[in-house]
Amino acid sequence: MDFNRIQEKLNILADAAKYDVSCASSGSDRANKDKGLGNATKMGICHSYTEDGRCVSLLKILLTNHCIFDCAYCVTRKSNDVKRAAFKIQEVVDLTINFYRRNYIEGLFLSSGIFKNADYTMERLIAVAKKLRLEENFNGYIHLKSIPDASDELMYEAGLYADRLSINIEIPTISGLKLLAPDKKHADFTKPMLKVKNELIRFKNERKVIKSTPKYAPAGQSTQMIVGATGETDKDIMYSATYYYKQYNMKRVYYSGYVPVADDSRLPSIGTQVPMLRENRLYQTDWLLRFYGFAVNEILNNDHPNLDIDVDPKLSWALRNMHHFPVDINTADKRMLARIPGMGMQSVEKILNARRFRKLNWDHLKKIGAALNRAKYFMICDSRNWERKDLDAEKIKGMILQQSTGKFRNQYSTQLSLFN
Repeated sequence: MDFNRIQEKLNILADAAKYDVSCASSGSDRANKDKGLGNATKMGICHSYTEDGRCVSLLKILLTNHCIFDCAYCVTRKSNDVKRAAFKIQEVVDLTINFYRRNYIEGLFLSSGIFKNADYTMERLIAVAKKLRLEENFNGYIHLKSIPDASDELMYEAGLYADRLSINIEIPTISGLKLLAPDKKHADFTKPMLKVKNELIRFKNERKVIKSTPKYAPAGQSTQMIVGATGETDKDIMYSATYYYKQYNMKRVYYSGYVPVADDSRLPSIGTQVPMLRENRLYQTDWLLRFYGFAVNEILNNDHPNLDIDVDPKLSWALRNMHHFPVDINTADKRMLARIPGMGMQSVEKILNARRFRKLNWDHLKKIGAALNRAKYFMICDSRNWERKDLDAEKIKGMILQQSTGKFRNQYSTQLSLFN
């Protein structure tokens, strides 16, 4: 083995993989068996945190950065003048095992540019996972990127060896995809998604009857959207995300701010990178839609097509809908409790349990862990003190911003100055 060449490939293909953000907490449950290597039980990936607080990581690389497509937004597009490399199947297997033995990683995230055609590339990705599972008895986490337009047979096989499958939809809208990747079709992405969805349902039903049924992609499937490469609003992005959650049972949708890498009239100019705060707001909205009972049109609509930068989406909605507040913490239903800014679902559950025994006051809410620095303006409890009093939405917003200490605070310092 030429170790210098392997090191060079690793530098090139690990750097090329950094633009894919769809590798976070997995939710996989693949226990170690037969004294094999690794264990993906309750583990996350890529410097994510597990339920018990452990930080875990994985080897995140491309199989190759050669590609037959010329997508304007992609650093590995065929017209880009970058150094190319490709791993052999056995090289990826050896790297994974050697890194694992040295305790550098707990799993593998493997993606690839497309060379020759979709099926040829997908076959090689599967071959890596298959060798790890069957020849090396590796039970750690494996995340494979699905290749657009890969055959149903290959997608079926991929799910037998990978913990998670993902295919990046890349551009949130069909019109945006046609503009920046004219060689690709929207159906090329959704076809593998549909196959994985159907197989997940089938295997789940079979396991109810036959307990020995093997697991199929136990961590589900995910996708990623590039934010800011085209002119989609946050409303467009979140409606697309909701569609993929509902139609393809996505485990997660990831949002990646576009990093300008080329001079192209179709793309934002170099140096105009999407602010990380916009990504953050999209993830917060995603959370509200999945776990807090919000609908997209409540947070984003024609009158409000983009998320506020200076306040989080739940606070923004509350400030625009002051007629719903104040909420009586001792009588409100779960849905309204969850809509109070600063109130997480764990706090909501604690409130519902605690108020069965007595009425709750401010001291009780502090002990429960509610973020009263913002929640206090939107609720009342068993106390004569009502923090909101006669404050309107703008005054409440100003007071909350002045108390803010978040890591993105400097990005909206101009808004804060309005309230000084």
